[in-house]
Amino acid sequence: MSGQGLPLRVATLLTGLLECLGFAGVLFGWVSLVFVFKTEHYFEELCEPDAGPMGNATGQNDCKAQDERFSLIFTLASFMNNFMTFPTGYIFDRFKTTVARLIAIFFYTTATLIIAFISADSALLLFLAMPMLTVGGILFLITNLQIGNLFGKHRSTIITLYNGAFDSSSAVFLIIKLLYEKGISLRASFIFLSVCSVWHVVRTFLLMPRGHIPYPLPPYYSYGLGSWSRPREEKKVTAESKKLDLQSKEFPSPKEETPGSVQQQEARSFWSYVFSQLFAWHLVWLSVIQLWHYLFIGTLNSLLTNLAVGDRELVSSYTNAFAITQFFGVLCAPWNGLLMDRLKQKYQKEARKRGTSDSAAALCSAVPSLALTSLLCLGFALCASVRVLPLQYVTFILQVISRSFLYGGNASFLTLAFPSEHFGKLFGLVMALSAIVSLLQFPIFMLIKGPLQNDPLYVNVTLVLFTLVTLVHPILVYRECRRAERA
Repeated sequence: MSGQGLPLRVATLLTGLLECLGFAGVLFGWVSLVFVFKTEHYFEELCEPDAGPMGNATGQNDCKAQDERFSLIFTLASFMNNFMTFPTGYIFDRFKTTVARLIAIFFYTTATLIIAFISADSALLLFLAMPMLTVGGILFLITNLQIGNLFGKHRSTIITLYNGAFDSSSAVFLIIKLLYEKGISLRASFIFLSVCSVWHVVRTFLLMPRGHIPYPLPPYYSYGLGSWSRPREEKKVTAESKKLDLQSKEFPSPKEETPGSVQQQEARSFWSYVFSQLFAWHLVWLSVIQLWHYLFIGTLNSLLTNLAVGDRELVSSYTNAFAITQFFGVLCAPWNGLLMDRLKQKYQKEARKRGTSDSAAALCSAVPSLALTSLLCLGFALCASVRVLPLQYVTFILQVISRSFLYGGNASFLTLAFPSEHFGKLFGLVMALSAIVSLLQFPIFMLIKGPLQNDPLYVNVTLVLFTLVTLVHPILVYRECRRAERA
């Protein structure tokens, strides 16, 4: 390994994993935080007089207006989680790693301080704090994903590992809930998260590059503290890496591609990929599965309260079980990356023997991942639709596996299906468009609470049918692979 040594790169990898695990995706532990907020009487004034002093978390059957307010906050924050990927990706591309991370630290610290010092009287500030927390977290993830470039052939595995850590960070709010039940105040926990920003700043300057980590990695590449004294060298290395990167569609070298394939890739514009059938169906695949997950997380407290007939202890127990399963996302996600990496190596080896395109063989490696993610979501959706409380343990397990496969598989598929020079724009665009679809979770919640009178059967059946439609995507990708191989 040329350039700086393996210990520095491993330190960067492990601290990045810790950062994603402890901070980046905490929003998705929302159900644990809602339980604490209800205990602190947030939005309690919206409850009906007969809903009791603690709303629907303490023995009463319903406090619809309070649940709607919490659902709206989560809808807005989860929308920002995806939609802001596009502008934050631009910031990362334009202003590089250090500036992007400093912006992330500012948003994250401000958000945690707001949550630390608000009370039930100022609970409306959650509409500001939670989106800021989300934007800071997604910037942490984006700046860390490039660390996979340091480890060559294990790149997909590291990308999926980091996405799994992002999912698992939802367990942070469970820890805050458990500490709260042991007497540690919400304020103390969020002040601690604010103080951790010192660590983020130190890591930014010591273990991260000022610019981007290039791929393929050029010889003698250096980053971190040592690179600050060698700006000209870093520019030279970056320029060299750009030349290398523009020569390849995916990650193999130009020698592995057929000349006709490369010329065809270069001739196509960014918008031709955006309006392609492959991108359109990938957007449908991501949007439908993601909507299921967001709707489930955003309404879980209300669902558990109804199934437990308002039993506070039972709701707390199932909330803890859900949050604990989320932690295991970091263990599930790498299996998706390993599957894709192994299949890619196998298919490319076979393609070289036949003299066909490496890029088409690499794309074929995404088909099992896409199909498996759809099937996992289908199983999760069916279990979530059955209103039996003990069955929700199975729902939690399938949900975390499906979600951990979803985002890592999304990023990996885009790197395999489209040219690397368009990855940032396509990734940001697909996340932004899927964010618009995710806004449907709030009107769906209102529909269930209102006209459907807490019976989500018709909504669940409709979403299950849409989930079945996502299986079209891996079928079309498989057909595209075969067409490219014949061509």
